[in-house]
Amino acid sequence: MIVVEKTFSPGDSYPLERIGRPEELLFFDIETTGFSGATSSLYLIGAVYVKDGVWNLIQWFVDRPGAEEEVLRAFFDFLTPFSTLVHFNGDTFDLPYLEKRCQSLGILCPLSAFESWDIYKKIRPFKKLLGLDSLKLKAVERFLGIYREDPYTGGQLIQVYQDYLTTGEDALYRMLMLHNEEDLMGMPRILPILSYPDFLAGDFLPEEGAIRTEEDLFGTKEFFLQLSCRGALSLPTPVAWDHPALDGVHFSAEDDRLELTIPLFDGELKYFYPDYKDYYYLIYEDTAIHKSVGEFVDKAARKKATAATCYTRRRGLFLPQTEPVLTPAFRKELRSKCSYGELPEDPMACPCLSSYVKSLVASSLPVKS
Repeated sequence: MIVVEKTFSPGDSYPLERIGRPEELLFFDIETTGFSGATSSLYLIGAVYVKDGVWNLIQWFVDRPGAEEEVLRAFFDFLTPFSTLVHFNGDTFDLPYLEKRCQSLGILCPLSAFESWDIYKKIRPFKKLLGLDSLKLKAVERFLGIYREDPYTGGQLIQVYQDYLTTGEDALYRMLMLHNEEDLMGMPRILPILSYPDFLAGDFLPEEGAIRTEEDLFGTKEFFLQLSCRGALSLPTPVAWDHPALDGVHFSAEDDRLELTIPLFDGELKYFYPDYKDYYYLIYEDTAIHKSVGEFVDKAARKKATAATCYTRRRGLFLPQTEPVLTPAFRKELRSKCSYGELPEDPMACPCLSSYVKSLVASSLPVKS
């Protein structure tokens, strides 16, 4: 077994406190000769961790046949001070693989006693929003402007390891160690990718709002709300996306700013009273009134309201919403999925505007898997 230790600096990273106690976090990655722990073997385990404010890297390399169990035991002994294992897609591959190797070698596997924290799982729902072509570690690095020396994949290095066992060539050894080293150093370096789910789940403070108008091809005037908000965090790379359910609602985020373009409904909408049995529908006025007042209306001009006719009408500019954050919530018809909140002349005077923005962002995001 060969053990390598060094220190490094990942540069500006993500606050580790958002994951757990920094001194109890161990980032790790493994290299193997195949995908199945039953038919292949482990040849390298690497880990990075913070101690006294310094990032440290350690690697255990299987330099000869028969040293795999020695490496596993050394890694397990090293785990003692830590409580959380941080990895990239380790829930799917690394952890099950190590458990299978322990079964095959007949040794106790302590990994289930540790909390597992998978970076891959945290960002998987945001792949489309971030415009990522894949969620491989190198793809995430490129998105964040991080580029590495190592050009190889883990699969390409399997034969390199087999050749090393035969020849012992130092150049092959360096290739193997470099790939794992860059995977390890890459994990703390890509942590800023976690700023996106944190930013999008946070609160937004509206700071500027203005109504602008455009004319469509037929000369009809259209109204939009341009809203600028400040988020609680800063993003490493700008992103933009559209709301999947509300046509024309567009978001763009850069640094700690969130900009929204929201098409407004200009016209008449209905507010439906929930307790329709207490109302009459006035046939000629096309509105509902409470029975305590409706008793004085000619019977020929009124009838019992139904859920679909128990409404009052309002004309104005309205904000679309998927949840009734802005109240009273107006609709085109009783069963309309989209509801609307009335927009005052001064957009910044709109009540619950911050809650509205947060709801709008949340409803635009994919459901976490």
